[in-house]
Amino acid sequence: MLKDAINSRAFIWGLLALPSIPMIGALLSAEPSAGQSVEEMLLHPTGEFSARFLITTMILSPMRMLLPNSGFWRWMLKRRRYFGVAAFAYAALHTVLYVIDIGTLRALLGDALELGIWTGWLAFFVFLPLAATSNDWSVRKMGPTWKRLQRWVYLAALATLLHWIFVHNNIGPALVHFLPLAALETYRIWRN
Repeated sequence: MLKDAINSRAFIWGLLALPSIPMIGALLSAEPSAGQSVEEMLLHPTGEFSARFLITTMILSPMRMLLPNSGFWRWMLKRRRYFGVAAFAYAALHTVLYVIDIGTLRALLGDALELGIWTGWLAFFVFLPLAATSNDWSVRKMGPTWKRLQRWVYLAALATLLHWIFVHNNIGPALVHFLPLAALETYRIWRN
């Protein structure tokens, strides 16, 4: 019974939604803190969870290669699409909060050419078709094209990394998240 519960879609979606609970609570209470709007306050955590779920999605294949007998990584790999869709959902929330926080179309267009901003938009627009085709029907209909499309995740990851670095003008936190991914992807390429 516990095994069935852990393998259920409801459990996976509940687990992936956990980080959003305090975010949604903050949005519903709409109480700004330290002179920030709620939208501005939630920009970093929504973006960070999007990046974390993206990285989780991408490390699954190399971890499975590294630890082929691990039941945990096998379990995670079977649920990879859930993590990818969660990465998109947090990215979508991040984008909506950014648009609300920026306030006007003029301000939005004024920021659009900044390196930290256009790389975020690039990551988001790459994410759109990946998320839209993350279902069994698309896999069947698209055949081998589906896998080629899903490889665009590497561009989304690079754009996300650059977005993070240039929005915060700080390379450290972004590298803490992305260096393990780079090491594992290097291992995967070397192994293949």
